[in-house]
Amino acid sequence: MNDPAIFGIRHHGPGSARSVLKALRELQPDLILVEGPPDAQEVLPLAADAGMKPPVALLLYDPSAPRRAVYYPFAEFSPEWQAIRYGLQNGIPVRLMDLPQAIRLALEDAAEPETKPVEPMDESVTPKVVTVDLATEIASTDADSNSDSGSDSGSDTGSDADPDTDEGFPRFNPRHDPLRWVAEAAGYGDGERWWEHLVEQRQDSGELFQAIGELMSALRAEADAQSPPEIDEQRREAAMRIQLRAARKEGFERIAVVCGAWHVPALRGGPSAREDNAQLKGLPKRKLTATWVPWTYGRLTHASGYGAGVAAPGFYQHLWDSAGEPTTRWLARIAQLLRAHDLAASTASVIEAVRLAEALAALRDRPRPTLEELNEAALAVLCHGDATPLHLIEEQLSIGERLGEVPDYTPMLPLQQDLQRQQKRLRLPAEAGQRLLELDLRKPNDLERSQLLHRLGLLSIPWGKPERASGKGTFKEHWRLQWQPELAIAVIEANLWGNSVLDAATARARDQAQRDAELSALTDLVERTLLAELPDAVSEVMTRLQDVAALTSDIPHLMDSLPPLARVLRYGSVRQTDAGLIGHVVDGLITRIAIGLPAACSALDDEAAAAMFDKIRTLHTTIDLLQNPEQTAVWREALAKLVDQMGLHGLLAGHACRLLFEQGALPPPETARRMTLALSPSSDPAWTAAWLEGFLHGSGLLLLHHEQLWEILDAWVSQLSAEAFTALLPLLRRTFAHFPAPERRQLGERVRHGGAGRVVVARETEVDVARADRVLPIAAQLLGIV
Repeated sequence: MNDPAIFGIRHHGPGSARSVLKALRELQPDLILVEGPPDAQEVLPLAADAGMKPPVALLLYDPSAPRRAVYYPFAEFSPEWQAIRYGLQNGIPVRLMDLPQAIRLALEDAAEPETKPVEPMDESVTPKVVTVDLATEIASTDADSNSDSGSDSGSDTGSDADPDTDEGFPRFNPRHDPLRWVAEAAGYGDGERWWEHLVEQRQDSGELFQAIGELMSALRAEADAQSPPEIDEQRREAAMRIQLRAARKEGFERIAVVCGAWHVPALRGGPSAREDNAQLKGLPKRKLTATWVPWTYGRLTHASGYGAGVAAPGFYQHLWDSAGEPTTRWLARIAQLLRAHDLAASTASVIEAVRLAEALAALRDRPRPTLEELNEAALAVLCHGDATPLHLIEEQLSIGERLGEVPDYTPMLPLQQDLQRQQKRLRLPAEAGQRLLELDLRKPNDLERSQLLHRLGLLSIPWGKPERASGKGTFKEHWRLQWQPELAIAVIEANLWGNSVLDAATARARDQAQRDAELSALTDLVERTLLAELPDAVSEVMTRLQDVAALTSDIPHLMDSLPPLARVLRYGSVRQTDAGLIGHVVDGLITRIAIGLPAACSALDDEAAAAMFDKIRTLHTTIDLLQNPEQTAVWREALAKLVDQMGLHGLLAGHACRLLFEQGALPPPETARRMTLALSPSSDPAWTAAWLEGFLHGSGLLLLHHEQLWEILDAWVSQLSAEAFTALLPLLRRTFAHFPAPERRQLGERVRHGGAGRVVVARETEVDVARADRVLPIAAQLLGIV
């Protein structure tokens, strides 16, 4: 019986993938073993489906606790993906071999300290998601460790390092960075770059795998001499050897094994079958479910936190697609991208950039330009030394915004299927890149899109995030959409609430209503429920809101609860929802706030007064938005009580006076009288400064257009002593700093001219009545009054 052919690779490498594919074609194996979770063996045949388009990932999760999940990502240039596809397309059996994730997750649970269980769908808790590499990345700290804990891959020392020293320096353990020695001997700064240049960019395999095996054998011998392998590594390699022995017993003669390079020596030898079986005997297990989910190139990068990630998956995809002449095509793509963003990039510049990249590679004794040389050439020639376009190149080309696809018949839960149907029906596809979506709620399709996004928000599936609109129209919504792979876990978890998005959101809203005890949270839930168009949940949520509102006596909480309800009333006619259900609730809240506001504003310190100041401003804007005369009258009465209240903080007293003045409840003479009293010498200067801050907050036009107010303020400032003026100057500067720049400039001009610089009013001029009369018929037609 022939020995198995073991191909040691690194995950996500186009050179390794190309070499594996070539070696498999030459070997013509009768069985292919790929390092991966045996738990996913049932869904592995889907990899050969034409609808499966990488990047994708195997997802394994516990149905009873979906937050306990593991991803196994694949790109088209992943060696394991090419090996799996080759076997399935050519009728060759393909098996995944490794320690089952059912055992690994159970062992992690046993090792973790017991924690308080988390309620389902708690939005404040991040799901437990681990991303695992199928093949060992030989430049990582512990190539076999996929847990949340990790070490610095570039560190010379570690907790398990040999304390012995060589020439006064700590002895380096190869497990921490297996290729560092080799890379430094070859003149490279790190093992990752050495591997990329010598393996990933090569176009032929030759005796590559034999050389990798010999290199790993030497490195592991040195590592084993310093410290034994970690227990997880021993268990994983024992499981691989057991599965390899089982395949040989079944009579397979030409077995191909695709695994991480670090495991090659362990699969060629190692302990006996009895020792391996004893190593795995009695280990706990969990029941897991496996499926395929779309993945993104952004989640294949090191920056995303993926331990086996690469720096530039988009560039690796280009190397895979452009075997033979990647340099010219890559720089041409950069030029095309720059032109699409209105940046100059001529054909002559592309030719010059290619020459520069090749010259840099030759100077560095490299067989072809790497991404480093290509970026330098693009910066010097195509970007003209400006590094800003490089960020665009990195985001859209080097990394890329590709989102994979899975076949429609991939195993899914009912909620996942319903979401996909709605995405297709509403023409709202999931995309890896960010997308700004403007919805016109007067259109049925856009209205249903809005309802879907709001329902997903209730289910803690943040596919879309609402953006604040620039205008005041009620029929427009703006969303920022971006699909992240981990949202698949959120959808699986939300399936606990129902089999469709509508049913799940309704059940979630009902449950949330019973859990929320604060009025502000319930009013926010009412708004979200109405925006999501959940008629079966609205009545229950409203009943809960009325019960809690009747028992709530805290005025600040009542003030916080009003804005969401006001937004519902504003959107009601556009969204075709019955907003009248909450009209009487809003009336009751405003009345109770007006009655309790004076008491809530008494005896406040500076910090509490600032908080109440913000609440009053927000509430005033909300009531003004409702445009209800009765509610406005009730609110004015409450403000009138504030301005006459003894002992009120100056910030609140001044702002209440300003609000009444703006609404016409206080005429200018009365406002001037109150300002005179507030700025009288008998008043405390600090209280007066706070009164001014509240009165002038947001705009200084009052001073520019009302001479009497200007004179009162000018007289008050003039009578201040030098010590008092110095103490109050920071408060006054803070007040005036919030004014727009044109207003500050006009105020400064008026001060410079001694207060005489009133707003310039145009002089009356004689009007030619005859000429004006000739325009009136045309103006009447334009206005439609004739």
